[in-house]
Amino acid sequence: MAAKGRGRVTIGDVAREADASVTTVSRVLNDVRTVDPTLAHRVRQAIADLGYRPSAAAQGLARGRSGTLGVLVPDLANPHFSDLVKAFTATVRESGARVLVMDSDEDPAAERDLAEDLLRYADGLLLCAPRMPRADLAALAHRGTPLLVANRRDPGLALHTVDVDFHQGVLAVCGHLAQLGHRRVVYLAGPEGSWANRERLRALSGAEAFGLHVTVLACGSTTDDGHAAAERALAAGGTALVAYNDFVALGLLSRLAELGVRVPDAISLTGFDEIDLARFSSQPLTTVAVPRSGLGRAAARSLVRLMDGEVEGAFDALPVELHVRGSTSAPS
Repeated sequence: MAAKGRGRVTIGDVAREADASVTTVSRVLNDVRTVDPTLAHRVRQAIADLGYRPSAAAQGLARGRSGTLGVLVPDLANPHFSDLVKAFTATVRESGARVLVMDSDEDPAAERDLAEDLLRYADGLLLCAPRMPRADLAALAHRGTPLLVANRRDPGLALHTVDVDFHQGVLAVCGHLAQLGHRRVVYLAGPEGSWANRERLRALSGAEAFGLHVTVLACGSTTDDGHAAAERALAAGGTALVAYNDFVALGLLSRLAELGVRVPDAISLTGFDEIDLARFSSQPLTTVAVPRSGLGRAAARSLVRLMDGEVEGAFDALPVELHVRGSTSAPS
């Protein structure tokens, strides 16, 4: 026990305490099964007694892995991504891995470089809702490092994906508004490069089956975007506004209140994602609940399997659920 109290414990201290070679200690640390069980037990006991913490970098070199997984998201301030990352991190921690997260700040041009930076350190990479051009995504997919993409599918690209059924969520919104009696709807569209936005538009392209006429307005994904788009949305002449997400809906709700336009008396409003604020806004939002934590856990399990060389089968999109609250009603 002589090494205690002398500063940082080294692998040499463990070897002396266990009466073993440094090579043997290293083999035990890396789970090499050829070490004599009695000797391996003595080494593990010395590690516990001395409180030795091996260098993650050194272990990574020995195993050919860093023990780190990379995650790239468009916007960590958005609970859709922060909740996903939190669940992903908690799940991969069970396998002993660490997580390195980067935020592209909704800049598609920055995503490729940030992903390349992560791949310098990570054994596997999760791209959350990447906005980058198809060619950049294809180049990353062909690097050979295990790569998983959440909330984006590109036909023709050999990608491993996990995602949410955004299409079905928008169809549920359409059905709800049509049942209330709405006929003219304005959609405040999300980021141009967003696959989730394309899925929403794909669903809205069939809105005529519900008896709805849809006007699409460029907007964005933030509360500021929604706030700035309120006058244009009103001028489009719909009786209901369908926001790309809850942030946009909350921005709209704030600006409509400033303009003296009451929701839902004068106009109905829906969001998407079911962030916490959706329930506690001045007019609780009708919105689509997305299983963000479930998606994070599914992504973690899928990426770990990919790193272990397992071939993933087709992944079924996770289901969503419409939550009807006070921001929608029959048109006046």
